[in-house]
Amino acid sequence: MMGPRQEAQPALFYEFSLEDHVPQDHLLRSIDRFVDLSGIRTFLADFYSHTGRSSVDPELLIRMLLVGYCFGIRSERRLCEEVHLNLAYRWFCRLDLSDRVPDHSTFSKNRHGRFRDSELLRHLFETTVARCIEEGLVSGQRMAVDASLIEADANKQNSTPKEEWDAGKIDPADAPRAVREYLDTLDEAAFGAASEVQPKFTSHSDPASQWTAARKGPAFFSYSDNYLIDTDHGVILDVEATRSIRQAEVGSTRTMLDRVKARFDLHPERLIADTAYGTAPMLGWLVDRKIAPHIPVFDKSGRSDGTWTRAEFEWDAENNQYICPEGHELKQFRRNYSDPNRGPTGKGVAKYRCLKHTCQACPSKSRCCPNMDFRSITREEHEDARQVARDIAKTDQYVISMKLRKKVEMLFAHLKRILGLNRLRLRGPCGAKDEFLLAATAQNLRKLAKILPAPQKARNA
Repeated sequence: MMGPRQEAQPALFYEFSLEDHVPQDHLLRSIDRFVDLSGIRTFLADFYSHTGRSSVDPELLIRMLLVGYCFGIRSERRLCEEVHLNLAYRWFCRLDLSDRVPDHSTFSKNRHGRFRDSELLRHLFETTVARCIEEGLVSGQRMAVDASLIEADANKQNSTPKEEWDAGKIDPADAPRAVREYLDTLDEAAFGAASEVQPKFTSHSDPASQWTAARKGPAFFSYSDNYLIDTDHGVILDVEATRSIRQAEVGSTRTMLDRVKARFDLHPERLIADTAYGTAPMLGWLVDRKIAPHIPVFDKSGRSDGTWTRAEFEWDAENNQYICPEGHELKQFRRNYSDPNRGPTGKGVAKYRCLKHTCQACPSKSRCCPNMDFRSITREEHEDARQVARDIAKTDQYVISMKLRKKVEMLFAHLKRILGLNRLRLRGPCGAKDEFLLAATAQNLRKLAKILPAPQKARNA
C-alpha cells in the first residue's frame, strides 16, 4: 500500500541538534580536535576599535576559510552558500540553524586589513605546525624542500614587453593594491631582487608574478609555492611565496630553514632536494651549518667530447692539488711568492695546472687535453661542499633520501588535484602568501585528521 503524502507541517515547537546530525566519521570532526583558535581574539585585539558596532567574530571567518581550503571551495561566494546549507560546515563554524552567515565581502575587508597587518595567517599556520610537533609527527631530522608553479590571476593580453616596462613611472598613489605590493617588493630577495634579468612580459594587474614557460608548454604568469617538509609524515614545516625563478626558489630555502630554527628549534641532519638546489653557494651554506646536503650537484663541468671530466681527477686537500688518472699533479702555485697577495687566498676561483712537458709526454693526452698543451682545472669557492655532496651521493642513505623526496611532490599533487589550487584567486605577493599559508594549514590539518582520527562514539539503540 502506498504511504501517505509527505507534507511539511508547521510546528510551534521542535528540537534539533547539529551535534546529532553530523556523522561521527566526518572529516571535520577529526580536524576540529586540532584547530586551536582560543588566542585569536587576544592576538587581534590591537587591530580592532574599542568603540562602535561589533564586528564579525574573527574565529568564525577563520573557520570558514579553513572549510573552504580543506574541501577545495575556491570561491568565497560559494563558500558562504555552502556554509549556509551544509550542516557539518555549520557545526564546524559554531553556527546554529538560525545564525546568519557573513557576507563574502567581509573576508576581503578583513584580509586586506587586520589579517595581513597582524600576520594572522602566518600565526595560524605556525600554531598548526606546533600541534603536529606536539603530536609526535615531526622529528626534524630529515627535511625536504621543493617548489611548484601556481598560475597567477593574470593573462598576457593585459601585459607589457620588458622593453617598454618601467617601474619608475608608476605612481603608487594611483596604483591598484597588487601594483603597490609589487613596488614594495622590488628590493626583496624573493621577488624583485632575486635576479637582474627582467621577465619577457610584465602583467598590469599583477606585475610581481613571473612570466614563465617552465612547464614546457604555453607560457603563463605564475608564483612559486615553496614547501619545507619533515619526511617522517610529510608535515609542512614552512611555506614561502616567491617569483618563479630558480634563484628565488633556492634562496627561499635559507629563509625557511632559519625561520624553522628560530620558531621551533628544529635543525635537520640532512636536507633533501633536487638538482636545482645543488648550486655551489647553496651547498656551501648547508655544509657550514652542519646540514648534510642530500642533493645532486648542479655541475656544468661535464664534457661532450669524451675526454676526462673534473670528477675523474682526485682532490688532494692536504697538498692543495689535483691528481690526474695517470698520477700527475695539478698545482695552483709551484713556488713561494714574496708578495702574499699573489699566493692562495682560500676564496674565489682557483685554477690548477699540470706542467706542459708532463702533459706532452703523457700517453693519455688524447683523452685528457687533445686540443691544449696542458690540462687545467678550475676549482670553485665552494668546491669542498660540492665534494661533500658527491660523496654523500655514493651512500645507501642517499638512495633512501631520493625516495623520500617524492613526499613533497605528493603534497603539491594533493594541493592541485584535491584542494583545487591550480590558479590563484588573489593578486599580488601578499595574496599569494595568504593563499599558500591557508592551503598549507589545511594540508597539515588533514594530515593530523588522517593519522589521528576522532574516536567513534557508539550509537544509542
